[in-house]
Amino acid sequence: MMDTLDALRAGRLQGATRLTLSGGLTHFPAEIFELADSLEVLDLSGNALTALPHDLPRLRKLRVLFCSDNPFTTLPEVLGDCPSLTMVGFKANRIGHVPAAALPKGLRWLVLTDNQIEVLPDALGRCASLQKLMLAGNRLTRLPDSLADGRNLELVRVSANALNAVPDVLLDLPKLAWLACGGNPWSAGLEQTAWSQARMTAIDAAQLTWGDCLGQGASGVIHSVTDADGQALAAKLFKGQITSDGLPQTEMAACMRVGTHPCLVGGLARLTGLVGGVAGQDGLLMHRLAPQWRNLAGPPSLASCTRDIYDDGVSWPADVVWRMAQGLVQAVAHVHGAGLLHGDVYAHNVLHDGLGGVRLGDFGAATFLPPDTPAQAKRLQQLEARALGCLLDELVERSLRKAAIWDETKDKLKESGYALSGGQQQRLCIARALSASDTSSDTAGRRNLRASTSCPSRLIRKARNASPRSGFRAARGTSATRDTTTV
Repeated sequence: MMDTLDALRAGRLQGATRLTLSGGLTHFPAEIFELADSLEVLDLSGNALTALPHDLPRLRKLRVLFCSDNPFTTLPEVLGDCPSLTMVGFKANRIGHVPAAALPKGLRWLVLTDNQIEVLPDALGRCASLQKLMLAGNRLTRLPDSLADGRNLELVRVSANALNAVPDVLLDLPKLAWLACGGNPWSAGLEQTAWSQARMTAIDAAQLTWGDCLGQGASGVIHSVTDADGQALAAKLFKGQITSDGLPQTEMAACMRVGTHPCLVGGLARLTGLVGGVAGQDGLLMHRLAPQWRNLAGPPSLASCTRDIYDDGVSWPADVVWRMAQGLVQAVAHVHGAGLLHGDVYAHNVLHDGLGGVRLGDFGAATFLPPDTPAQAKRLQQLEARALGCLLDELVERSLRKAAIWDETKDKLKESGYALSGGQQQRLCIARALSASDTSSDTAGRRNLRASTSCPSRLIRKARNASPRSGFRAARGTSATRDTTTV
């Protein structure tokens, strides 16, 4: 940090758009204002700050502010006066008070994970641009009724709070697709039952040989390990008692409940003892897939907020996309059949082999469906179907790019195929023919898919068999009806 601060004071960072200062700051460095005309992202996490300067709005281009791991007790009101601020992150502070005035007008992403918040202001629902709301690990007993006005809310995390029921105010939001609300009093009994009925064994971490880090997500870090028999496995070590998604105990309970499925990355055993050299650190043992398996995409960026980031130019043929879609629908249907909501159906949580094989993993945001309120459970499943629809839309887009018709047709996806030119119709038919070419290998799987799901299976089946007459609504699979689909 001192090198960066010295460089700032010496004027060597003029024009910088990003700045990170971490490690012992007790006061906001005035030198930061030298970047008032350029600074867009400021990270002051891991310091000892308790306040921000009243003239913070001088940073007129500031879009993103991180102040995680500081001892703030109140969300600073001055944030509300920052003209360009859209993302605010105060994770793992001591915040107990969130003033209405602290909410920027253009707020899109609010992170208040792992604090001491009991009440949220009604003004939160009036943040018209809010897309992502992360509140896991607080003391909330209810959410403000004003959130019913959150027309752009897409992702909400309220796990590990003091909620006695699933917040009904969230269930009718038109864009909400990713919801985590496990680890609350209303679900404690369900999670405990999963633990008591678990067939998942406990393995001493000392029996494993630990290798390299394979990757990490919001809730944990994945390591390569080898057991005493030489079997190559993977071990997930949780990052703490509270993660961005919720509680490690909830994730492990969900893995115990969901069991195994060919399209899931589930848990094999829970780890005990000294895990990664840390006594008492929670861990989960999993299968290790072959090296050709890769994530479909990377997680959302600061700019994309709720949308995954795909590598430039990545695309798959229509037959590969069809097999991916089939596997993903089966995976989500299995999760729902086990009485769970995955909560994080994203491409970055999906591994694929390049040939259409997929594995949905990471149950860090899982929620147990309320068995005594089936109507509410169905509405929760409908939210997840919306997330699945978003993912399938992304895959189909890349299939259409592969067929060289995306740029010509992206604004015509709800039109009849006969509205396209002759050449476009030909390329569409070729894409569909490819997707329909795999008709013999998965009869049993398709039968199970039809039995376990309703609308998604019909739509995908329609896409497979449709002529150009039905246009791209069929080709896209779920987009036209994803707001009401149940998986």
